[in-house]
Amino acid sequence: MSLIPSFFGNRRSNVFDPFSLDIWDPFEGFPLSSSVVNIPSSARETSAFANARIDWKETPEGHVFKADLPGLKKEEVKVEVEEGGVLQISGERSKEQEEKNDKWHRVERSSGKFLRRFRLPENAKTDQVKASMENGVLTVTVPKEEIKKREVKSIEISG
Repeated sequence: MSLIPSFFGNRRSNVFDPFSLDIWDPFEGFPLSSSVVNIPSSARETSAFANARIDWKETPEGHVFKADLPGLKKEEVKVEVEEGGVLQISGERSKEQEEKNDKWHRVERSSGKFLRRFRLPENAKTDQVKASMENGVLTVTVPKEEIKKREVKSIEISG
């Protein structure tokens, strides 16, 4: 549940989450005019897909990440665990080839690269990460170690 949904576009992420490496863009969602901002159209197209939405939930067994990546094949997606326990999910959707005689009426599907990084907690078993892709949904499962409760030993006081 978001703490401040009206300011952050009803995102499900928590802006105070210490595990998220997302960078908040204060201009996200504002229409950019090429006359006001000198950004090439290819950069705008890339940024449209750059914000792949990913859900992260913790279960008693581990951490589960789900990303909606419609139209992508598993060969176009890369899942990596970096040193220091950082999960990185990246990929690229290629732009459709344009024919010389084609007349486009509307282009709404985004293309380009995306990259998301998440700092995993210390109890994550980074050597046992599994990923699967079905119907355009990437699921990454990171098992976690049980946190052993410290045994408290009573000490008798003499004297």
